[in-house]
Amino acid sequence: MRKNLLLSLIICLLFPGFLSAKGITAEPAFWWSGMKNPELQLMVYGENIASFRPSVSYPGVKLKSSVALESPNYLLVYLDVENAQPGTFDITFTKDKKQIKMPYELKARKKDACKIKGFDSSDVLYLIMPDRFANGDPSNDNLVMKTTYKTDRNNPSARHGGDLAGIEKHLDYIEDLGVTAIWLNPVLENDMQGGSYHGYATTNYYRVDPRFGTNEDYVRLIDKTHAKGMRVVMDMIFNHCGSDHIWMKDVPSKDWFNNLDKYVETSHIKEVYFDPYASEYDTKRMVDGWFVPSMPDLNQRNPHVATYLIQNSIWWIEYSGVDGIRQDTYPYADYKMMVDWCNAIYREYPDYNIVGEAWMNQTMGTAFWQKDSKLNERGNTMLKSVMDFRLMGLSHSAFFGDAGGMQALYEHLAYDYAYADIYNVLRFLDNHDTDRFLPAMPEKLDAFKQGIAFMLTIPGIPQFYYGTELLMNGTKQKGDGYIRLDVPGGWPGDAVNQFEASGRTDIQNEAWNYMQKLLKWRKGNEVIAKGKMKHFVPQNGVYVYARNLNGKQVVVIMNGNAKESVLPLDRYDEILKGYTSGKDVITGKVVSLQKELTLGAKDVLVLEL
Repeated sequence: MRKNLLLSLIICLLFPGFLSAKGITAEPAFWWSGMKNPELQLMVYGENIASFRPSVSYPGVKLKSSVALESPNYLLVYLDVENAQPGTFDITFTKDKKQIKMPYELKARKKDACKIKGFDSSDVLYLIMPDRFANGDPSNDNLVMKTTYKTDRNNPSARHGGDLAGIEKHLDYIEDLGVTAIWLNPVLENDMQGGSYHGYATTNYYRVDPRFGTNEDYVRLIDKTHAKGMRVVMDMIFNHCGSDHIWMKDVPSKDWFNNLDKYVETSHIKEVYFDPYASEYDTKRMVDGWFVPSMPDLNQRNPHVATYLIQNSIWWIEYSGVDGIRQDTYPYADYKMMVDWCNAIYREYPDYNIVGEAWMNQTMGTAFWQKDSKLNERGNTMLKSVMDFRLMGLSHSAFFGDAGGMQALYEHLAYDYAYADIYNVLRFLDNHDTDRFLPAMPEKLDAFKQGIAFMLTIPGIPQFYYGTELLMNGTKQKGDGYIRLDVPGGWPGDAVNQFEASGRTDIQNEAWNYMQKLLKWRKGNEVIAKGKMKHFVPQNGVYVYARNLNGKQVVVIMNGNAKESVLPLDRYDEILKGYTSGKDVITGKVVSLQKELTLGAKDVLVLEL
């Protein structure tokens, strides 16, 4: 009896908020009737549960199979709920004369739940690391978890206390800036030794980390974001979980993970996917190796692992109404499983969008991963959106260097032909894994303004990292924590509040206002979201390009020189013919487009014609 009580206590600690009945838990805790895929996998956990036989008696619910794993404490129950109506029913587990009844609920789907429209090129994503943005609820800063950690804002590698309440508190700030979607770094539980503030070591796939808030808090944040006309993108990780996940404490089966007996680190050489000469050894090392020792590599070739992960994504979309997914370390997971995952998502939500982190150093490598790529002979990935890491890297030098930077940008965009859908390419200056776009606080904003204007006017989906509008700066030289800084004013007692104009310096307000002006101008601007692009080879360090749609046109002119330049305009007749002037989006001034144009040092003009 004492042993059973102890196990029940452990289960409650490991699976808080999950469905529990007499010492067993089930994931997911509930499901919905009316889904396109009629199959439901339940992972049931409890002492020697594999020795019990499940049964169900409810109209429309059929027990397809039950699978016992190597650990006797797991039982996978597969149900067919195709014809089931919403309601609660019992799943009975029988062993000899002993029975355990576990009530299970099928919920009714919300009206039009399948019609969620994912983010697209009309959006601008704003990436937030929840632990570092704002602390709206200090009471959850030091909750007791299974593992030890400290909340210490003086330690760049520790938790700082940011949470969902802090983001919710500053939704007006985000809306006022002009972005249209929020991408949050992972919010699921990371009950890891030391705290795992970044969120990339999941220890519970169905629970928001309580130091960020509750599942209900997450849903409320999404609802309030929707009410302001913005979307939310959820960060997910299929390649690995955290080493303190229950699966590592009580391993379901030997093939639940890759390289479980002997640690093998991934090579990170993602080129093996399209390298015509790649060896099987190198391919296996890349896919099956662990990211780091604290992130064990999940084996998605195991069909039960694959089903668990796919179903978990659908659960979060249906439960929370989240508008899109950013999938971490995309090429590190099993290729076929990721195709199946994309198809499963689109089957339930046809207008959904997923962006995959395929961190490639060359355009061709990135384009390989996009849905319908002609460069991919391995098979259609079905991944709608990819991330342009090559452009991110170029941006750190192109805008801060000499006039040659304009040529580098031109040459990079010339390779856009490789993409199957350029409007579903995520473009960005930096993110939580890279040096900040600004290596240090600038004395003037020439490079900043060119970078912002460029990202907001080229084809694709722009993404900005929180704090860019405040001129946050830094490099990874001393560690990741130095590019993941707290926003001043986000914590009670902060001496400065940069969420308010009064708390920002003059140059910060200049940057914020510039970015806001362009963001609000871009919102609803179909010329930028959907228009075609035409550009000209940079001449004398000046880069000119145009976006046009249905007779409307926007022309961008960037001077890469650190001195004034005079630009003869006859070369650009095919985009300027018939126009004598254009309106500068930033200043509202009319700019003459006759014969020649004088540009200030490092100038950038965004002109509506």
